[in-house]
Amino acid sequence: MKINDFIKKIEEAEQRIKNIIKKTPLIYCERLSKIYQSKIYFKREDLQEIRSFKIRGAFNKISKLNDQERKKGVVTASAGNHAQGVAYSCAKMKIKGKIFMPVNTPNQKIERVKYFGNEYVEIELIGQSFDESSFEAKKYSEKTGAIYVPAFDDEEIIAGQGTIGKEIHDDLNDVDYVLVPIGGGGLISGIGSYLKEKNKNIKILGIEPEGAASMSLSLKNKKIDPLKNVDTFCDGVAVKTVGKLTFDICQKIIDKIIIIPEGKVAVSIIDLFQNEGIITEPAGALSVAGLDNISEEIKGKKVVCVISGGNNDILRYPEILEKSLIYQGKKHYFLIDFFQKPGQLKFFLNNVLGPNDDIVVFEYIKKNNKEKGPALVGIELKDKKDLNLIIEKMEKFGFNYKIIKNTDLIYNYLI
Repeated sequence: MKINDFIKKIEEAEQRIKNIIKKTPLIYCERLSKIYQSKIYFKREDLQEIRSFKIRGAFNKISKLNDQERKKGVVTASAGNHAQGVAYSCAKMKIKGKIFMPVNTPNQKIERVKYFGNEYVEIELIGQSFDESSFEAKKYSEKTGAIYVPAFDDEEIIAGQGTIGKEIHDDLNDVDYVLVPIGGGGLISGIGSYLKEKNKNIKILGIEPEGAASMSLSLKNKKIDPLKNVDTFCDGVAVKTVGKLTFDICQKIIDKIIIIPEGKVAVSIIDLFQNEGIITEPAGALSVAGLDNISEEIKGKKVVCVISGGNNDILRYPEILEKSLIYQGKKHYFLIDFFQKPGQLKFFLNNVLGPNDDIVVFEYIKKNNKEKGPALVGIELKDKKDLNLIIEKMEKFGFNYKIIKNTDLIYNYLI
């Protein structure tokens, strides 16, 4: 299908779903606009009923099924948001559905799928990633005849997501840059297809997390190239293999892909919550996290960041805060040898740490009568520059130490 053919599909999708979805606001962010000397707007898809854009594509796809197909029911795979969209659609149209979800899906998303699907949807947790769950869902479809509803690689799904692009254009038709998170590519394919047809000068930028940059890899190699491993921190975009259709579209409409470390995403999640009161999931914060990478080129420009979702389990916030502090260089872990005699910790506090530094972890067990024993020490700094000063002081006072790096096995025990 040609890119301009999607315009009609997107406009038809808008009419089909307009009574189900919210036309989400395009909100001007004064704080970030001042920081980047530009005009920054948020497209707030986190305000949808299911707190994600996924309702658009799911409802558009399922509503087009004929009576015979509806009797067979539907099946899908999802890390959470697409599952909620399918569940919501099934309940609205009274269609039976089965949803396969990775076993590491946050509990908050599982509970929301149950809530929206009510008695119409059955959930099965299987696989370590979206791709493994998708494999099982497709097997189930072949076995039972249930209609498979793709998460992203489908014309009707893409057209549904593309209604976001139409809303952006209707509200602000002279946008210079649009930043869109990428998982399998359905969201950016829909938005980019519409906006590129309406405004040839617009820049469509895809944002991917460092641990799941599947579209970037495929575009670089000019073929669909699955990732060997995926970091599931940004679970909403943790996709090993992009879609064939989305890959073809993205080759034509994406101007640049920005890859963001997961720690930077964590910083943006906390930043948005503390300053704008916006709760985002990791994937939902990706677009805002990408602004630093283009700070010079967007000066004086109009920029839209698509906040794709806000389904974040409150139990994840300690992990998010931890990642944020470590990324900013404000939290560090050490193994430190202490003399096994009274007063050593007090000496360390008085002579090594600065007045604004804090010990947040200290684990030490005296197991024998050796002269020294190692302690696990976690230190939170007021300023990341304090780390060099602490190291200098440890060396000055003869402390034998080892910095625990993220490649060390014990690091995963701590984080």
